[in-house]
Amino acid sequence: MALRVAAVQHDICWEDRDATLARLAPRLEAAAEAGAGLIVLPETFAVGFSMRTDVTAEAVDGPTATWMGERAAALGSWVAGSVPERPSAGARPRNVFVLAGPDGERHRYAKRHLFRYGNEDEAFDRGEDDPITVTVGGVRVSPVVCYDLRFGNQMWDQAPDTDCFVVVANWPVKRHLHWRALLLARAIEDQCYVVGVNRVGPSGDGIDHVGGSCIIDPRGTYLADAELDGATEVTLVADVDPAEVAAVRSRFPFLEDRR
Repeated sequence: MALRVAAVQHDICWEDRDATLARLAPRLEAAAEAGAGLIVLPETFAVGFSMRTDVTAEAVDGPTATWMGERAAALGSWVAGSVPERPSAGARPRNVFVLAGPDGERHRYAKRHLFRYGNEDEAFDRGEDDPITVTVGGVRVSPVVCYDLRFGNQMWDQAPDTDCFVVVANWPVKRHLHWRALLLARAIEDQCYVVGVNRVGPSGDGIDHVGGSCIIDPRGTYLADAELDGATEVTLVADVDPAEVAAVRSRFPFLEDRR
C-alpha cells in the first residue's frame, strides 16, 4: 500500500521557534488535507542551522518535539524534521531527526556526520547510535540529516532493508548541484525512494539556501521537484509505494552484487 508523503519546503525565522512554528501550522494542515500520511520538514526547521545552541537547543521532548507530536495527533499524520536536542542537562546537543507518529510514537536518529566546514562539530556532538529504519504506513523509512547524504556507505548498508530515505537539509545555494546529484545518485544506486526536503531563504549567518526539494522514485524519476531558486515556499506531494521498490529490485537485482 502506498504512503502519501508531503515535503514542506519553507523559510525559517532565524532562532525564533515560536514564530516559525506558527507559520508552519497551516502548511501542515494543508498537507494532511491532501492525504499525506508523512509530512517532512527541513533540518533544524524551527530555528535554522544556528551554532548558538545556548539559544536554540532543547531538552529531549522539548517544545519543538512536543509540537510535532501534537500536530501528528491532531492531523492523523506522521511529522518529521530535525531538532537541536540535548540528551541530558548540561550535555552538548545533537542534531536529531525526530519522527513523531499520530499515536504518540516517537523515534530519533542523531546526525552522525557533522559539518566541520560550518563548525557544526564545535557546537554539536555526533550521533553514536546506529541509523534507524521505521515502518510508517507500511513503508520502511530511513532518516538522513543533511551532510550524512555525502556518505553513501551509511545509506548503502541500510538500503536492503528500506523503501525510502528521507533527507532533511539546510543546503546552500553555492552547492546546489551537489544537493540534486547526491539525492538522485542515492535513489538510483539504492533502488529506493528518496525524499529530499530543504529550506529556502537567507539565514541569520548570511547563508542563502537553495530549496530544490524533491521526491525521486527507485528508477531515478522525479515524481515532484521544486525550483532551485532559493525563494519559493512549496509543499511537494507524491506517493511512495514499497511494491515498486520490490519490483525494481526484483527486475534489476543490483544490490545483490554489492561487495
